[in-house]
Order: sequence, then structure tokens, then C-alpha cells
Amino acid sequence: MKKVEVITSILNANDLVAQENQGLLRNHHILGVNLMASPGAGKTSLILQTAKALAGRLRIGVIEGDLASCIDADRVASADIPVIQINTGGECHLDALTVQKAIKALPLPELDILFIENVGNLICPVEFQLGEKIRVVIASVPEGDDKPYKYPGIFTAVDVVILNKMDLTPYVDFSLDAMRQGVRTLNQRAKMFELSCRSGEGIAAWTEWLESQVHAEKK
Repeated sequence: MKKVEVITSILNANDLVAQENQGLLRNHHILGVNLMASPGAGKTSLILQTAKALAGRLRIGVIEGDLASCIDADRVASADIPVIQINTGGECHLDALTVQKAIKALPLPELDILFIENVGNLICPVEFQLGEKIRVVIASVPEGDDKPYKYPGIFTAVDVVILNKMDLTPYVDFSLDAMRQGVRTLNQRAKMFELSCRSGEGIAAWTEWLESQVHAEKK
């Protein structure tokens, strides 16, 4: 019982800071987007393709979460996107307090969207609110069509499901119908986008929807 109380306390404290983060972003009319996925699903690639598609229309900032290194942050910075790196040093998720410090280090008046790229993991990140408005899980074709069935927690909790690497469907054993059914069985409210960051297929539909969410946030 004591252990349960401690875990609950940690989550409650995190949620309070997450609420502060959400208020900070709301005051600056910034849409916060928490990107979650397993390693290699395409989180950074999606950010870069999104920034490219929205160039000249919306301004993007990024918080990069990784166990170690700044490889992804360097890729983002090379595209002239404001970015802050968070290295968790072994933690399998970002938390609201660390994200708050990163948010305050970004040029908030110059941003319309803040992407928070969480640590690559389909279990831990979904338990911790960060202050985002939209929660996104990215799955990819090479990972298989069984991800919703194996990781129901994250697919149930998100607002958006993105299926990346659609250009690889002719080359792998993957059932799009099974993937769609798995998502819809768990979460009928989630928007689903099927795209390829490599070929650009489906990027326009995703960015058009995202732009509509930004405009709604500014009203």
C-alpha cells in the first residue's frame, strides 16, 4: 500500500506541473503536441517533414527527449528549427518538470506549434502528462500490424494515430485492415493518418489537420 501511495503522489505532482505547462503554452497560443513511438518509428522525420510542409505558414519549436546524445536535436537544428535537448539519463519517459524547464528556454512568442518528442517507448510515456494539447502515437509498417493489440494503453489514450512508412507496405507482411481495426476497436475518437515521411505520401492531410488545430487554439 505504501508503494502505491508513493506512485500516486509522483503522478499527481507531475500532473500539477503539466497543468502549468499547458497554461503557459495556452497563454502564448502555442499548440503542444506530444509525439510518442517506439525507437525508429519516425518521430524526428515526421517533425522535419511537418516543418517543411508548413514553412512560411506556421512556426515550429521542438523539445527532443532521448536517453542520451543529441543526434535528433542536431538534425532539427540543422533545419533552423528552435530545439532544446533533454537527456533523461536512463529514464524511459519525459516528465512535466523537465519539459517545463525546456519550454521556458524556447522563444515562445515566436512559436505556433511545440513538438515534444518523447523517449522511444510505447509503455512509460503515456502515463505522464507533459502539458500538451494533443497526444500522438506513431506506428510504422515494419513494426507490424499488431501494435494496437500488444500496447493497448497508448493507443487508447492518444488523440492521433499516425501510421508511418506506408511506402514499405509492398515489401513487408503487413495488414492495413488489421491495423485499422485494432486502432478503431480501442479508440474510435482518434484521428488516423497513413503517410510516409520518405515519399511524402499523406503528409498534406496531416499538416492540414494540424494547421486547423493551431488556428482553433488561437481563437
